[in-house]
Amino acid sequence: MSMLAGFREKPFLDKITILNEVATGKDVAELEGLLDLFQTPLNDTSVDYMVVTALNGVLSSDEQSTVKLLDSDDEKLKVLCIRMSGEFQFKSAIPNLLKMAESEIKADLLFEVLTSLSKIGGDEAIDLYRANLTNDDDLIVVMSIEMLGELKDEQSIEGLKEIVLHNNEDDRYEVCDLTTWKAVEALTLIGSDEALIFVVENLHHRNPTVRRVVTDSLTSLGSSAVPHLKKIISPDSDKDDIILAANVLGFIGDKEGLDVLMDAIEKKYSDDSSVRYALYEAIGKIGTMKGVISLIDGLQDDDELITVAVLTGLDSLVNPGVLKKMVELIGAGGSKAGKILRAIVTARAVNIFEGLYSEGKIGRFMMNAVAASKDHVVHDAFRDKLREIGGEEAKADMERLPERVQGQGRRALAVDDSKSMLALYRSILTNAGYEPTVAENGHEAYSYAEQGDIFDVIITDMNMPVMDGMELVSKLRQTDGFETVPVIMVTTESEYSQQELARKTGVNDFITKPFTPEQLKAKIEEFVS
Repeated sequence: MSMLAGFREKPFLDKITILNEVATGKDVAELEGLLDLFQTPLNDTSVDYMVVTALNGVLSSDEQSTVKLLDSDDEKLKVLCIRMSGEFQFKSAIPNLLKMAESEIKADLLFEVLTSLSKIGGDEAIDLYRANLTNDDDLIVVMSIEMLGELKDEQSIEGLKEIVLHNNEDDRYEVCDLTTWKAVEALTLIGSDEALIFVVENLHHRNPTVRRVVTDSLTSLGSSAVPHLKKIISPDSDKDDIILAANVLGFIGDKEGLDVLMDAIEKKYSDDSSVRYALYEAIGKIGTMKGVISLIDGLQDDDELITVAVLTGLDSLVNPGVLKKMVELIGAGGSKAGKILRAIVTARAVNIFEGLYSEGKIGRFMMNAVAASKDHVVHDAFRDKLREIGGEEAKADMERLPERVQGQGRRALAVDDSKSMLALYRSILTNAGYEPTVAENGHEAYSYAEQGDIFDVIITDMNMPVMDGMELVSKLRQTDGFETVPVIMVTTESEYSQQELARKTGVNDFITKPFTPEQLKAKIEEFVS
């Protein structure tokens, strides 16, 4: 006898107990009774919920019945069976699901079918995914894109490219559609030469979020992206493209990428200091001894920011050869020696500091530069290293470094994915009388706003992973206390359209790399009196 016999007349607790037993036992014999209760509910929320739970339990053990019920005229039951087919990967449901999708059905039901097919897996639905790349419903398009990427379908490349190109048109580039985001990721997953060439070509897409997605996707791809990025780093390429490609190679950290970067420096692909900076910083990020030669050559560069980038990279690669070259350059005196000493402090290159500390006058010059800094973070870093070095001289030098004083001066937030840039901002801002806070991406920067920190000025890069500068500014302008805080965006962008887009998000003004500390201070003073 069925456990559900006379169910509707039973007390509430008995009903719940019976349905629990049916759900646990998954007895197919109870299916007919459950279908009756599902299609003609008792209008008791708790009981009706348990009926669905019990029905799910029974259908999970009965693939044949689940597939048969896909043809039901009851839409609620149809949706339930569609979901069950996907959740339990009932492969025999594929023909029914495909037939259903080919008929005139509503968008929400089609989405359910596509979701179920994606969970079942296999390439039987690949034609269906291709056909829905142009669907009017974005969620359906996104689901189709994701599956075509997962299935590495090269026949869909042209359709995916069209989505990205469409988002780059004059009337659409200001917003990154979710479909564009997913199309970039799918093309990267497909990974053919045609797909990757196109993705790399869009490193400098007009929308900053698309640029970030391209960067993140290529970085995740790893070494397979290097041959395609190599083509961008050439004397004939636009400087912004070279910078973005160098950044990705630095994130990937592949040795073949290191060869590309070193070759670009050796052959002097560009005289632009922003390009040289990006190349040296990427070499430092890869952090292998092979790159030391290029980094040491970078110490000859007159640009102080490049020197900071070089020393940031060299600090993790210190060896006797590096220290010998540093002694030679600093020992020669002059402006170049002063630039290197300042950069050691700015970059907080404590390992280089330790190696040079006992080098007589050079060690004293270097310690004087540390003591002259107004940045408590610099003092803390070198104080820790002096404590590690030990001895009476180191103890005396520690006394020269003042302890941190809280709450002094105005506050500034600097946001950049480059450690050397953040180090430079700290130096410039502390010298200008600001208490600096730094963040490596927009997401980290926004967390300070969320926890209630207030700043007198914000300096942010445009292109960053995780959250770019434009998204950060847009979120800040919608946050209490940040509606009118001056925001200065630092960029290498040359396209007027990018600045116009940034102004729309709430950026007050721009400063273009390369810049001097004096230029940045002057720009800040325009907005903070």
